[in-house]
Amino acid sequence: MSAYPAARHSALHGGHGPVRLLGPFRLKDVYAAMARILIIDDHDAMREGMAVTLSKAGHEVSAVKSGMEGVAAWRKRPYELVITDLKMEGMDGLAVVKALRTDSPEAVVMVVTAHGTIEAAVTAMREGAFDFIEKPFPPDVLRAKADKALEVAATQKRVERLAARTQALEADATGALGTLVGESEPVQRLLAQVRRAAATEATVHLQGESGTGKELVARMLHTLSPRREGPFVVVHCAALAETLLESELFGHEKGSFTGAIKRKLGRFELADGGTLFLDEIGEVPASVQTKLLRVLQERELQRVGGEETVHVDVRVVSATNRDLKAEVAAGRFREDLYYRLHVVPLVLPPLRERPEDVPVLARHFVAKHAPRINRQVEGLSEGTLRALTRYAWPGNVRELENCIEQALVFAEGTRLEEKDLPANLHGEAARAALAQGTLPVPSGDRPLPDILEDIERQLIERAYTQARGVKTETARLLGIKTSALYYKLEKYGFIARGETPEG
Repeated sequence: MSAYPAARHSALHGGHGPVRLLGPFRLKDVYAAMARILIIDDHDAMREGMAVTLSKAGHEVSAVKSGMEGVAAWRKRPYELVITDLKMEGMDGLAVVKALRTDSPEAVVMVVTAHGTIEAAVTAMREGAFDFIEKPFPPDVLRAKADKALEVAATQKRVERLAARTQALEADATGALGTLVGESEPVQRLLAQVRRAAATEATVHLQGESGTGKELVARMLHTLSPRREGPFVVVHCAALAETLLESELFGHEKGSFTGAIKRKLGRFELADGGTLFLDEIGEVPASVQTKLLRVLQERELQRVGGEETVHVDVRVVSATNRDLKAEVAAGRFREDLYYRLHVVPLVLPPLRERPEDVPVLARHFVAKHAPRINRQVEGLSEGTLRALTRYAWPGNVRELENCIEQALVFAEGTRLEEKDLPANLHGEAARAALAQGTLPVPSGDRPLPDILEDIERQLIERAYTQARGVKTETARLLGIKTSALYYKLEKYGFIARGETPEG
């Protein structure tokens, strides 16, 4: 089987024109869909011509010269679209359609037929082929037909996911899964991990930036677990002083300190039989870490100022936007507590790493907030969706939801337009920023220089990966000199300091 590498679309290719970040640092900001396509044709020139055409359109294309090879390739790795010639020696296109549709009824197959064999193509469609294309055909017809077939394939995937979510919701009367919105591969992978982890009693640690939905995932872990009938209790560790946090977690006895006018049960006791979510666990002071470790190990505690030992049955889910390993190395977090909490780690992806979810989330937030803020708004314009998608979202999903709420306040029509968005997002501000050589990134939960450095590092990493480590090609993709690239590669740890330049 011969493979034709795609011209992979990423933040470095295609799209909305050049954006400048930190001086001469350039990229093209776009998130274009790339599909896996399999071509089966025993005519070398036809097979290779179709492969080149679709590769140039940004797809990952594999091409084989027989029906048997095609079915074998499919069974190793399913494709979003299969294009097969109808008349081939050995296993013909009709047999390919039958085999693939038997393996996977959702397979999208398009047949290529010579002039005068339309009847055979219709027969293939009766067997489940999506469409046919008649030889000879120009490249733009092939691209248009492939786009239409891929749109059907994408719709089928969305329907399958919706059906799976609906089935899960029917099993889960509280509907927690319905609140995690996203169709991207990272979100679907996270959902699968949440389902598996929820069925166990293992302690779960959630790692993710602010605004990525850690509390939401913690609630899902509880709702999908055998403890769903028990309480779900939240403690925001960073919001409480050391003395108050200890009392909140473990409770206190009357008279144990000034203001303790009666006994108070702590959050561990309140969560007995259910789940306790410890948000921002990295902010817990050392004295409380010691007591927390004991509860996790022994399943028992003593209230502040008390002598009674209280036994608790609690599943703990913790979360932080800090690197706990680094905190352990720095001596600020107990290593034994780290391993008690870090039994099942789940990483929540930032929104900038799943831009395909931005339109889905934006529509979700319009549907959620429009009835309360602006009933006449029913959707978003294409320009608005483009503006939202090209933004970096340092505040993640929380920032996007806030942005939609603001836009709803100022919207005058039935759709959110670019002009309704905050000034740093709508088209005029973006174009002005580009003209000045800057990337429009607002302030968020982190200092602006940190946000810019983080974006620069990620974009360099993407280009370096795409160029397979070739420095000159990486510099070309980024639009900077090789000498400048070496400085940045050293700065972000991609190469050792002083590494000799090559390639």
